[in-house]
Amino acid sequence: MSVLAVGLSHRSSPVALLERVALNGETRAKAVEEMLGTESVNEVMVVSTCNRTEIYADVDAFHGGVAAVTELLSWHTGVPLAELSEHMYVHYEDRAVQHLFSVTCGLDSMVLGEGQILGQVRDALKAGQETGSVGRVLNDLGQRALRVGKRAHTETHLDHAGADMVSFGLTVALRRLGTGPTGGGEVTADRTVQRLGATPPVGCPMSAAEGDTADAPGIARATSGPLAGTRVLILGAGSMSALSANTVARQGAATVVVANRTRERADRLAECLTEAYDGVAARSVPFADAAAVLPEVDLVISCTGAQGLVLTADAVAAAGRTRPLVFLDLALPHDIDHAVRDLPGVHLVDIEDLRRAASHGGGTGAGRGGALELVRGIVDEEVNEFRTVRRAAQVAPTVVALRAQARDVVEAELDRLHGRLPEDLDDRTREEITRAMRRVADKLLHRPTVRVKELAAAPDGESYEAALRELFDLDTTTTAARAAQEKA
Repeated sequence: MSVLAVGLSHRSSPVALLERVALNGETRAKAVEEMLGTESVNEVMVVSTCNRTEIYADVDAFHGGVAAVTELLSWHTGVPLAELSEHMYVHYEDRAVQHLFSVTCGLDSMVLGEGQILGQVRDALKAGQETGSVGRVLNDLGQRALRVGKRAHTETHLDHAGADMVSFGLTVALRRLGTGPTGGGEVTADRTVQRLGATPPVGCPMSAAEGDTADAPGIARATSGPLAGTRVLILGAGSMSALSANTVARQGAATVVVANRTRERADRLAECLTEAYDGVAARSVPFADAAAVLPEVDLVISCTGAQGLVLTADAVAAAGRTRPLVFLDLALPHDIDHAVRDLPGVHLVDIEDLRRAASHGGGTGAGRGGALELVRGIVDEEVNEFRTVRRAAQVAPTVVALRAQARDVVEAELDRLHGRLPEDLDDRTREEITRAMRRVADKLLHRPTVRVKELAAAPDGESYEAALRELFDLDTTTTAARAAQEKA
């Protein structure tokens, strides 16, 4: 079994194509089901974010796995295979493992080092576990990736030095707001809109603020930051929306309105804001009433995961605004009609705008070179360790079969020998002969079996296992049966 990674990201594909290949909801479920129905694919995990769509699979063969995954991705998204191939990347075995580890650490994100991707990979793994598309191979890989991501952020503090996707987006959006409602000037992510730590009220989906105390856990006072006095509408109530709500509240937003299709989730997020921040007026509204709130706000942050438009240009135009309005659309596919850019006083910042800003240095690792190198070192170390553990596990059935074969030979010889030994030979001597022959076999096999496990961890290490199978005539079926018998 081998790990395959097939994907498109902000580094390889235009945002318009990323929107078309986004796998969400029923489309994702059907695509995964059909991939698992092919001869080459055994397990599937889909990581789909605003920056990427990636499919990780446990496959029997490289070419068959690539064909199955790419053809079904093309079929379910409606994107021609030739167009996909122009922007798609493929990684196999160690390269696939290294890619997932790098992604989980934030090294491949639009905003380098951002920590949201860790939660998104966790969600992808959980979804695969719940649907049964993730088995032993991808579960081990996903769990190790989460461990690597946690190590990277804990040991290097890479995300403390920069922004996450929300704060980076807010930085770009604030430039569109100009001086803003309180006269604040243009800001940078590193100085003003940074990702903050968290200790929320129990059950709250948000991060809690720095400076919480035992006397007032989870309670914080909104700062006089670049969003001081701003009125904000949040569309959606998922993890990205919760982070958005937390960030704008910490940066001084006066009002936060939450609209979500599931009203209970919007209510809870608004309650959490009220509980966590002194001075922030938070409330929820029915999702259908979102357009009616537009005249009351300065900034709209949308990240719903919907398959169609959430707000059209006609709805925005009909809202009767009298003030400038900025949309920050973090969804993929996009939530806000691009035609709102043609409306007077309306500005739209979407994923494509953020990618352009990042390409000009807004999301780079400037000033974080040391942390980036440390993270890359952690990734390399963990890839090597994962390879060692995985190859050792792969060669184990062959080692078990070899030892079982040796035991069979010993037992057969013992049976033959006992028939020739003097009848008056006492049981103690017979038992000593039996133990001696078994010890000889074990000692003869000990060094070769230890060595083959060590060699299996090296590049092209599977050739050593294949040689062992060939030398001792250990066929795959027998090996698997022996391994199962040994475990039983």
